[in-house]
Amino acid sequence: MMDLPCIQWQDYVAQKWTVLDPELKEKFTTLLEIDDVFKCSLTLTTQEDLDFVQSISAAYSVQKEAQQAAKCREKGNSSFKIRDFTVAALHYSQGICVNPLSSEQLSLCYANRSAALYHLQHYQDSLKDIDRALKHGYPSHLSHKLEDRRTQCLRHLSVDQKGKDNPGSKNPTDGGKGTSVGPLSFGICPQAVVGCSPEKGRHLVAVERIAAGDVLLHDRPYSCVLIPGMEEVRGKGGRQDAEGGVEHRRCHRCLTETLSPVPCEGCSYTRYCSTSCQRDAWEEHHQWECSLGADLMVMGVMSQLALRVTLKAGLKNIQMAKEPIRNEHTEPESRDSKPPDPCASHYGDTYRSVFHLQHHLNRHSPCVRFLSAITIATLYLKLSKAGPPPASWDISRPLQANSHPPDEEGGIGAAWNSELWLMGSVVLRHMLQLRCNAQAIITLQDTGAENSPVQSSREICIATAMFPTLSLLNHSCCPNTSLAFSTGTHLSADFSESVAEMRSKASGVTVAVRAANDISPGQEILHCYGPHSRRMATQERQCFLQEQYYFLCQCEACTLQQQSEEEDGPEGRQQCSSVGGNPQSGLLCGKCKGSLNRSSEERGKGFICSQASCGHCVALSEVNQRLQEIKQDLKKAVDLMERERPDEALRLLRRTQSPSALSLAETHPLQGELEDATARAYATMGDWSNAASHLERSAVAIGNQYGKESIELGRQLFKLAQLHFNGGARGPALSVIPRVRKLLCLHCGPQCEELQELQAMEDCLTA
Repeated sequence: MMDLPCIQWQDYVAQKWTVLDPELKEKFTTLLEIDDVFKCSLTLTTQEDLDFVQSISAAYSVQKEAQQAAKCREKGNSSFKIRDFTVAALHYSQGICVNPLSSEQLSLCYANRSAALYHLQHYQDSLKDIDRALKHGYPSHLSHKLEDRRTQCLRHLSVDQKGKDNPGSKNPTDGGKGTSVGPLSFGICPQAVVGCSPEKGRHLVAVERIAAGDVLLHDRPYSCVLIPGMEEVRGKGGRQDAEGGVEHRRCHRCLTETLSPVPCEGCSYTRYCSTSCQRDAWEEHHQWECSLGADLMVMGVMSQLALRVTLKAGLKNIQMAKEPIRNEHTEPESRDSKPPDPCASHYGDTYRSVFHLQHHLNRHSPCVRFLSAITIATLYLKLSKAGPPPASWDISRPLQANSHPPDEEGGIGAAWNSELWLMGSVVLRHMLQLRCNAQAIITLQDTGAENSPVQSSREICIATAMFPTLSLLNHSCCPNTSLAFSTGTHLSADFSESVAEMRSKASGVTVAVRAANDISPGQEILHCYGPHSRRMATQERQCFLQEQYYFLCQCEACTLQQQSEEEDGPEGRQQCSSVGGNPQSGLLCGKCKGSLNRSSEERGKGFICSQASCGHCVALSEVNQRLQEIKQDLKKAVDLMERERPDEALRLLRRTQSPSALSLAETHPLQGELEDATARAYATMGDWSNAASHLERSAVAIGNQYGKESIELGRQLFKLAQLHFNGGARGPALSVIPRVRKLLCLHCGPQCEELQELQAMEDCLTA
């Protein structure tokens, strides 16, 4: 996981801790202030540590290389020849990003990408690449090709514009969405307030009734960092592509998807959706991160995010955030009243809210503290050697016209005033905060083939962020909220770059928190930190939360399920975990199809048929083996479908569900996955009726596992609506659409893309 430093660095620091002098260990362990921890770690960080980072960062090179760019272009050409234009554009984009500005390959990559974008009907982006190719010295004897393509792009854009100007026609690229670029209103809704208590810390409480689906808060991250390698792109036939990581097709500032990124001129890794995002990121943090790209990959996403937050804040904001703490320590103890605890207050989406998030220094293990401190101390020293300090951290007098720059008065390192250790200390503070306050930014990724007639998707984590207001929400394993993330902007290729830049500034990354059910006055507003009661057994959830967040969860789900699981014993808990945390076994007797119950006599070591006339017993080991076999067959079937062999996948799935000593009930999660895969195979073969029949059965399992009001069920029913529509089943389609609309509105809001598609289907069916 890239959130943490790479494993080589973790092992290196662990060994450093092991051999550390016992007295130094004792001193480090007993330090109670982050400033002192960082100062101590600076004294323990050596040139050997910096050299080791340098040695392992070679594997994460972000240097631009013309030879590598040529290889990317060749891959793009191969994809272009088979008309896989999306993957071709990604390869050309990678070639553009790794190309030195002086390379001849750069103009060729831009020209090739313009061709791919033209075939994808991204005419505006194609025009931009034509201009860039000519600007970077595209061969004059070939320029007529670009001019011909320019003419074609302008012709298509002219036709599209006429369609927009016709009041009797709908804009096909608008998708039913509004084009307003007005800014969102961020903050907490009037029906909720911030509370504080010793047991819960800062938290959010309803003061008025909040209806299901209402927006509780809108928030934007103070900063965020992409997680490399977390997304794969599927080309035609569903095959995976090597250039498809999330870092290759999303803006590194606003996270919007783009097939025509604007590259950083200094490194090969960072790219943006527009020159606006490129400029803003450079001014905010990238001018200092750029030369450290490989080192930052070694040190992990959380280290980079902690640094990014600190760079954005600057010295003035940090000093203002520290002021209440300094006053509390320095004013006389005899005063009658103490100032309010800054950690108990909320300051909106300002840096002060971020600064006062809990860092839990005294709860982190010594090893974790040491890893974090040495990592940040090493990063601080690397930054100090890379160049002068950031302008927002310049505590010396500004340079006069006749002054000498720092590198002429004792070297660049001299510009790093000894007081700037505060920067490193604040980065460490944020690093420790992130272990408990980092928020994963989740989005849906298409998992089926590009030309699949039915949506197939999964949730993936594309970035880690620090949200000032969202961090107020405490955890529950059965939350009463639902989160929906918006990444970047959603613009068609026909928008001009000036509009795109305006939308980027207005939108960026946001999260909307909605009530998943009705919330009464006085009820706390909660969301799930990961371990959900419908996905994980109680003991497993509580162990995770204790290790990661330092609290023992006593939410309603934990209290109720713990009583049930304790009665069933350890083997029962293991089986409960294997079926998604559902206390029902979901297993059927292979002889009479009666339900299998845990044997009370065996204390969970096996299962017995509930039918007294049968009494068939199945050992726990046999159950686990059968479930493992089903999972393996399911994986093979999905692989076959991705290789466009649905008939073979269907035969395998039928064999998997053939009678045996153990069967799955229709509510078992694995049965839901089997039915979903079977539906996908039939849909690929164009058998819409059978596909819909199996997907309906899958929806039963999904509803049982995640709940009748869950977003998971909503997405499954959305696929069902697509199947009915594609099969011309008017009645069933119109019957399921209202259920889908209700669930998607509840969790994602009225503007989500799926609702636009639902409306289009309904309009077509009722026309």
